[in-house]
Amino acid sequence: MPSRNGQVLVLNLDYQPINICGTRRAVKLLYLGKAEILENRELQLRTVTTSMPYPSVIKLARLIRRPRPQVKLSRKAILARDGYKCQYCGKRNVKMTIDHVKPRRLGGSFTWENLVCACHACNAKKGDRSSSEAHLKLLRKPKKPSFIPYISYAIVDRGLGDEEWRKYVPQKLYG
Repeated sequence: MPSRNGQVLVLNLDYQPINICGTRRAVKLLYLGKAEILENRELQLRTVTTSMPYPSVIKLARLIRRPRPQVKLSRKAILARDGYKCQYCGKRNVKMTIDHVKPRRLGGSFTWENLVCACHACNAKKGDRSSSEAHLKLLRKPKKPSFIPYISYAIVDRGLGDEEWRKYVPQKLYG
């Protein structure tokens, strides 16, 4: 099934995902010889004089050297890192909140290692106590991801990308 809005996954020469662009931008890169199609959809793009496969994943012809992107701490990134899954009970598909593992009143800070995704019920149960005081155990110890969570989980697992993208996007929650 094609992705929404004709999105195309862009890979660097070393097959690392670096961007998601629109079909128009992808076709320009292909036409100029700056990229090649790795995966395409069943559809065809047609012009007056030619037709070509509709791209889903393209790979750049030259390696783009850039500093490794720093993952910014945000609500969206925490939810994506934890796979939209409560880190106490494991529920999915419910409205999620962000919980401080070590409460702020006890010196807990706004860091990757102290924030987790939690459902409303678990967050209310835990309240302003530590996990051990509330008799709640974390499913996974939180840590800073070594990849960009929104490209990995928000796109692939939330159904915003093509199925073919799974081969190229990191599937590990914690890199």
